[in-house]
Formats: sequence, C-alpha cells, structure tokens
Amino acid sequence: MKIVVDAMGGDNAPLAVVKGSIQARDEYNVNIILTGKENVIKKILEENTSNFNNIEILNAEEVITNDDKPVLAIRRKKDSSLVKALNAVKNKEADALVSAGSTGAILSGATLLIGRISGIERPAIGSLIPNMYGGFTLLIDSGANVDSKPEFLYDFAIMGDIYLKKVMNIESPKIALANIGTEKAKGDRLTVETYELLENSKLDINFIGNIEARDILKGKAHIIVCDGFVGNILLKTLEGTVAEIMKGLKAELMSSTLSKLGGALIKPALKNFKNKFDYSEHGGAPFLGVKAPVIKAHGSSDEKAIKNAIRQGKIIYESNVNKLIEESIIRR
Repeated sequence: MKIVVDAMGGDNAPLAVVKGSIQARDEYNVNIILTGKENVIKKILEENTSNFNNIEILNAEEVITNDDKPVLAIRRKKDSSLVKALNAVKNKEADALVSAGSTGAILSGATLLIGRISGIERPAIGSLIPNMYGGFTLLIDSGANVDSKPEFLYDFAIMGDIYLKKVMNIESPKIALANIGTEKAKGDRLTVETYELLENSKLDINFIGNIEARDILKGKAHIIVCDGFVGNILLKTLEGTVAEIMKGLKAELMSSTLSKLGGALIKPALKNFKNKFDYSEHGGAPFLGVKAPVIKAHGSSDEKAIKNAIRQGKIIYESNVNKLIEESIIRR
C-alpha cells in the first residue's frame, strides 16, 4: 500500500516527519509519498538513509499554517503540501494520508476533496486517551464539530465502535456518553436525545450509559462520545493537567538535596507514569467518516509519533474500516 505524508505539517516538520517516514517504511513495509519542498526533503533523506526505495517526493512550494483560515487555505493554496497530499488520496495515487498540520485545514480538505462516507453527515476526530491502568479510551469527537445533533453523536459512537473492534482488537467496546451526571435524564437536550438513540440502537453495540469527566482516566469505558466542543476541552484539559503535574513534581524533587535523593529512587516509577500518557505511542487521531484513512498526528509530533501515525493509517486501510462504517450506517 501507499501512504502520503504531509512533510511540512507540524511543529517539528520537516525533519521529524521525514525521519519518521523512513522508519515507517522500514518497519511496516509501506510505500511513502512525501509532499513538500523537494530540495529540503531530499536533503533530509540523504542525511538519514542510503536506501531511497519506496519513498517518493511530490513537490509543493506552499505551506498551510495554523494562522490560515482552513477553507480558504484549501481553496487558494493549491500548491501546498497538504492540498497535494489530499489530492493524491482523492486521485487514488495513495491509500491513506498522515499530517501533523492544521486540524481545521485537514478536516476541511478531507471533507471537500476526499469526501464523506455515504450516510455520514459529519466526520469526527477520535483521540486515544491513556488511562491509569495501562489501557486507553477513544474520545470522539475531540474537536471536529462544535455544533452537533443527536444523530451526529450516534454516528460517532458507531464509527468509534468499528474502529476499536477492527484496529484495536477490542471485542465489545464499552460506549459511554459524556455528561454532567450518570442518571439517564441528566444533561441538555443533545445528551438526553443521544442517550435515547444509543440505548435503542438496532446495531450490536455495548452502550453503558453516561459518564462523568472525573471517571475518564479510570478506564470505565472504551469509547466516550461527545460533541467536538466538549471533547476538545476534555482532551486539552487532560493533556495540560498531566504536563503540569509532571513539571510540578520535577520542581519539588529538585528543590533540596533530600528531595533529590528521593527523586533518584522513584525516577523509574515516574518515568513509567509519564510513558502511560505518551501520545507518540498511538501517533495520531483518525478522522472517522471520511472516504479514505486520514490521520491527524499531534502538532508537536516527533519521529516516533509520525512513524506510529503511519502504522495507524496502514491498519485502518487494511481493516476496511471505512467500508464497515458505511455498511453499519445503512443498517442503523
């Protein structure tokens, strides 16, 4: 299979993106197309590998940044690395796409150029959140749709269910609805009506009811369904909290000679704790509901994260996730 990678997207592009792509090619036996400034990409390749097989460069002189308005950028920056990558998938020159660039631009481009799966009104971002026990929870939607209808959230749940079954090999994922309480009647109109849809679904899903934010890291559910506004706040809050806790602990452990000695003793445990929340292990978040696999890697992705994002795109493609989503939406 062939995966196109936006080499200019992300805080550490293009170096980390190109290096991660080389590693993915070698480990996962995939063909790579790198889109971006050819002379820059070629130089990085020459400095990091002597094997140029199965890696192509598709020249693109423009870059879409986070400051660009997504839809306008997709329409106007035709020679950007992201648009070139999207068109490669649209034209069947690549089977999947990976980018660490602007989330809004990737979503707009995927919807406008690649298109939605038949029956899906809104694609959603599915972000994997590690929990305290070594597992993870899929948060969907984590930022694609600020305004949602109950039918959208129901579709998010179905797409997440298929993704975890086929990509993460979870037999019967537990699905929960993010809410301000666990009671069925809690929440606003959106959550109450979504609850009814999930509870009465004709499909074989394992809906366990509402879940509160304080229980997310306890691993009580495999999938948490919400609109993109709530999801993005949850995701950013968790990311920020973990980062600040680790900073605070480090500062306290370095504050005195005695604490430094204690810190040396617990360093392996702290490292293990930090690794539980390492986003690079999963690489990126899929845009579920788009006709082809599109993976949004974290903006600060290093080469390991890019490599694993490519692996994720490969698995989604080979698992026929999109076809299964379309079949399930028809039967809903």
